[in-house]
Amino acid sequence: MKTDTVAARGSGAVRRALEAELRAARARGVEQPSVVDVGGGSGGWAVPFASAGCLVTVVEPNPNALATLRRRAEEEGVSHRITVIADDSDALGAHVEAGSADLVLAHGLLEVVDDPAVALAALAAAVAPGGALSVLVANRNAAVLHRALAGRIAEAQRLLVGADGVVPGGRDTVLRRFDSAGLTDLLVAAGLEVTLLQGDRVIADVVPGEVREDELAEFELAAAAVPALRDVAGRLHAMARPAQV
Repeated sequence: MKTDTVAARGSGAVRRALEAELRAARARGVEQPSVVDVGGGSGGWAVPFASAGCLVTVVEPNPNALATLRRRAEEEGVSHRITVIADDSDALGAHVEAGSADLVLAHGLLEVVDDPAVALAALAAAVAPGGALSVLVANRNAAVLHRALAGRIAEAQRLLVGADGVVPGGRDTVLRRFDSAGLTDLLVAAGLEVTLLQGDRVIADVVPGEVREDELAEFELAAAAVPALRDVAGRLHAMARPAQV
C-alpha cells in the first residue's frame, strides 16, 4: 500500500516539504517516485522513502554506514527498493542518469564536499522535469550564537567573520557553514530556483530536556518559516528546482 508519509529524522517541517514532493510526483502520474540520496549514510532518509513506495538510490562511500543501511532496509522489508552506490558524490553523474530523479536529497553534503558549486551542478543535473532538490546544511548563525551563549566568545567571533563559518585549525567537523543569503546565492548560481527556505531544529538543540516532545514539534513546525527564527536554526533547509529557461 502506497503512503506519502516519510517518518525519517529531521524536523516536521522538513518531512512536510518532502512528503509534498511525493504527492506532487504522484499527481504527475509517477507511481513509484525516484529518489536519489547523495551522502545518504546509514539510510535515515532512504529507508523511510522506500517504505513510502519510492525507488531509492543511495550514493555513499562509507562501508560502515552502508552496512547499517542494508541491515535497516532488510529489517523493514524494503531492500528491493533501494540501490546502493558505494562511491563519492563526485561520481554521481556516472551512476545516475541526468534528469531521472523526482527528488534528489543533499542533506549534510555541501558542508563536506571539496567544491559545493561542482556538487550542486551534478545534483541539479539529476533532477527530472517537475522534480526537486532538497538541501539541508549547517547554519553559520546558529553555530555563532550557540558558542557565544556558552561563553566561547573568541570562537564565536572567528565563526562570525571567517569566510566559511568554521574554526581554523582542524577543530571543526565540517569544511563550511552557510547562512540564508549564501545558500540561496549558491543554489541560484547552479541554475536552480529556490521555492522554499526554512529552518530545521530552530530550538531543538538548545531547549532543556524536560520539554514535551509534542510541544517542541508543534513549535518547530510554526517557527521553521519565520525568517528571524529560520536564520538562527541549527540547519537551513531549501527546496529548489531547475530554473525555467
